[in-house]
Amino acid sequence: MTTEGLRLMAVHAHPDDESSKGAATTARYAAEGVQVRVVSCTGGERGDILNEKMRDDPQIVRDIAQVRRDEMARAAAILGVSHTWLGFVDSGLPEGDPLPPLPEGCFGLEPVEVTAEALVRVIREFRPHVLTTYDENGGYPHPDHVMTHVVTMAAFRAAGDPAAYPHAGEPWQPLKVYYNAWSPERLVRLNDAMVRAGHEAPFADWLKNIDSRPRRTITTQVRCEDHFEARDDALRAHATQVDPDGSWFTVPMDVQRQEWPFEDYELAASLVPVDLPEDDLFGGLRALDDLDGVCRRAPRRDPSGELVLAYATTPPGAVDEEARSTRSQDADGDGRDDMRSEEGHTE
Repeated sequence: MTTEGLRLMAVHAHPDDESSKGAATTARYAAEGVQVRVVSCTGGERGDILNEKMRDDPQIVRDIAQVRRDEMARAAAILGVSHTWLGFVDSGLPEGDPLPPLPEGCFGLEPVEVTAEALVRVIREFRPHVLTTYDENGGYPHPDHVMTHVVTMAAFRAAGDPAAYPHAGEPWQPLKVYYNAWSPERLVRLNDAMVRAGHEAPFADWLKNIDSRPRRTITTQVRCEDHFEARDDALRAHATQVDPDGSWFTVPMDVQRQEWPFEDYELAASLVPVDLPEDDLFGGLRALDDLDGVCRRAPRRDPSGELVLAYATTPPGAVDEEARSTRSQDADGDGRDDMRSEEGHTE
């Protein structure tokens, strides 16, 4: 199959997540002719205005939902991808001890059969060969990120089943699912390179947070350094959410290209045999004679109804509550947790 016939779907929780997680990869594949669809599960309505320069603009505060839709449209155009709103409401990031309940009607409280059906409809319409999403801890344990994982995996299992949501389109079975991964080694390499050059450590807070979380298995590294600028431009398009002077943009581009020219993924599940490690999300698929035909056929299932996989990741052991915590951790003593501030979407 030619590159132009391949289709990739990236499922994210909020607008701006698509630009901070895997954006250079999607820009690379789109530039090569792959059809790429980004799905935003929520509208990010409860996200704080994280860019201090825009916090006091009354029009932005009043119309934040539309502002975020406009920002998403600009980011999608920069990356060269199509985009779908799944239509659910941002859950916000709960704060306090004990944590307050999630707001009524939010994404994090929707029944899975409702949210999965919505995503199955989009999968059957777009017909992706590969999905990307977050791991079972959400990558960052925001309730919407965790729910995005749950919904994506439920839709992956259901999309090819003729008996599941029969009114939601013709069955279509994606063949691979990846988790967006944050490699601690990448952050250490970039951090050390900046310190060697005489700068402050830009990722101290990120490293403190990441070290408290389970180590994931990086199976796949996609070279995409030629698209780092597009990634950053797309992130800046989310102007209410991203401080242009923040840590996202601290490391010079030449340092990033030299130290880590990849984006990292964990292969979660594959219905086709794989050869790990990989450098391509479509590894094992390009050589298939009739890729679309394979995706149209009902996949094999075991007696319990679960998909018979050629490969499945082994998740880390039990995750304690600290690993799921979104408690602020200010490792560099500047009064701000950079990871929480830039991932947070707080109310």
